[in-house]
Amino acid sequence: MNQLLPFVLFTFVASITPGPTNMLVLSSSARFGWRAALPLLTGACLSAALIVMLVGLGLGEILMRLPAVQHAMAWLGVAWITLLAWKLWRSADEPLDTDSAGIRIGAWGGAALQLINPKTWMMALAVVSVFAGADAGPAGYAGYALIFLGIAVPCLIGWAALGRGAVRLLRSPASLRCFNRVMALLLLVSAWGSLLM
Repeated sequence: MNQLLPFVLFTFVASITPGPTNMLVLSSSARFGWRAALPLLTGACLSAALIVMLVGLGLGEILMRLPAVQHAMAWLGVAWITLLAWKLWRSADEPLDTDSAGIRIGAWGGAALQLINPKTWMMALAVVSVFAGADAGPAGYAGYALIFLGIAVPCLIGWAALGRGAVRLLRSPASLRCFNRVMALLLLVSAWGSLLM
């Protein structure tokens, strides 16, 4: 763990910068409330930490040898995120409260999102190849995964808090419609941007 500080900085930047998960946490928190965003946030963070560990334990090496599988995973992820963005774009512009209809993504949805999120896999591969190294061993990879989890949770809580703060600005149907559409576009940009880079 001689690369701890660079790893912590990398993890913070990877977790706090806008991506599909961050946009969905923000939108879910704004639309349904803080508590409704917690399962999504928890599932996403645990899944991403597990991916870091699994990539270190050999899954990353297998994926590097199977570019067709990597390619298919990336396109599947972008397709699913595009569908979520379309649903968000078309979601109702009813007043924000916990009874609103719309896309509610729970813990399993958050976990599944990470499994098909190209940004998560690229981050996990970077963690293993740049910071942990091939000889970190199971305990080392578990340590990196736990550190990642400890940094990702507060970052996503920040996005959820930002979503709750946005509620004050979203009182009218027109402002809510605009918010949903901006979130949908940001979701598309984050998904397609990670695929095309």
